[in-house]
Amino acid sequence: MINIKCPKEDCGASNWAYSGYKKNSKIQRFLCKSCNREFTDVDILPQFPNADMEILRENIRLAKSKQYFRDRNRIERKAFTEYARLDNATSDYSQALVRLLEKYNLAEFTIEHNHYSDTAVGIIHFTDAHFNELVNLAINKYDFSIAAKRCQLLVSEAKLYFKSKNIHKILFAMTGDMLNSDRRLDELLAQATNRSKASLIAVRLIELMLLDLNEDFNVTVALVTGNESRVGKDVAWNDIVATDNYDWTIFNILEYLFRGSKGIQFIRNADPQEQVVKVYGKNILLIHGHQNKFKSNVEAGIQSIKGKYAARGTIIDFIIFGHLHSAYIGDGFARGSSLVGANEYSDRGLQFTSRASQNIHIIYSRDRIDSIKIDLQDIEGIEGYDIRREIEAYNAKSSDECEAKKAIYEIGI
Repeated sequence: MINIKCPKEDCGASNWAYSGYKKNSKIQRFLCKSCNREFTDVDILPQFPNADMEILRENIRLAKSKQYFRDRNRIERKAFTEYARLDNATSDYSQALVRLLEKYNLAEFTIEHNHYSDTAVGIIHFTDAHFNELVNLAINKYDFSIAAKRCQLLVSEAKLYFKSKNIHKILFAMTGDMLNSDRRLDELLAQATNRSKASLIAVRLIELMLLDLNEDFNVTVALVTGNESRVGKDVAWNDIVATDNYDWTIFNILEYLFRGSKGIQFIRNADPQEQVVKVYGKNILLIHGHQNKFKSNVEAGIQSIKGKYAARGTIIDFIIFGHLHSAYIGDGFARGSSLVGANEYSDRGLQFTSRASQNIHIIYSRDRIDSIKIDLQDIEGIEGYDIRREIEAYNAKSSDECEAKKAIYEIGI
């Protein structure tokens, strides 16, 4: 830095900063940080009696350029340091997670059922669980404990339907949003715990569901990712970005935990956003449902996506998706609701009447598909899967800790 002093007689400090140029000129301005007064390169010329103005200004320009590159290098070094620290921490976390998972293998707890000449296959459509969401409305409550009860109720009801049709093979179709978003303030405040911890509780819950189902059925697990569970800020359609998603992480942890299982298998190397599963010659398309085509007209969106696949030579027989937290069963598609039910946004923002539910489907060897909505709102008398240890370990909040709310206040007269 050039040795410049404030030219004001009552100051003379060397503590200054560049303050731009005078309008439409090459005159450099300075700001004295000690007396808070401005001066120009003309004012400091007497401090350099052997220099003319052009040389002085060129020296100032070179000094500013040098300082610019110093600052830029400092910022770049800082940014790289922060990136390196994050990358190292992520790498250490991943290695620790792998070491932990290597200690557990659930294959010994799985059963491979004898192959039968079944006439139907069952599908459990599991969507929009939002496991880390905390809801405390007068009409609905939701936390991990309630989710555990609704998951158990879903499995027990599905078993009744599937057994009545003598089914032995089922598809457990996960269509995204296993966790809630945390990008908006109201979502951040409505979290039972952070998403990293919630993902491990979610793994445990789905693991218990799969083991429960496997007691009676051979289970195939498929996944497409949702939009709320994405790690990054932006919604993306590229496979690399689409798999930067907690749904994908949960699926892969589950697959590793069940490695070598005979009665539970996972569909790998599939499109993370659109997956076609062939069941008895029928092509069942799994999507999350946040595609633009579904925002205004569901029927038109269904025809559009079927047309896209038809152009590729694939006829889609049935589409299952979620996203809107509202059940809708049609002839060529079925939209699943959510495990959560009504929350602040659906109840107050959208003015929706929403209930917790999930869909199941029965795909027959003949030309027939049955779709059934399982209502999960009422969980009275349901014990639920035991995840108390996980809730305590990850210090998850409960809806019981929130102040009770009433839907209608009655005034005695």
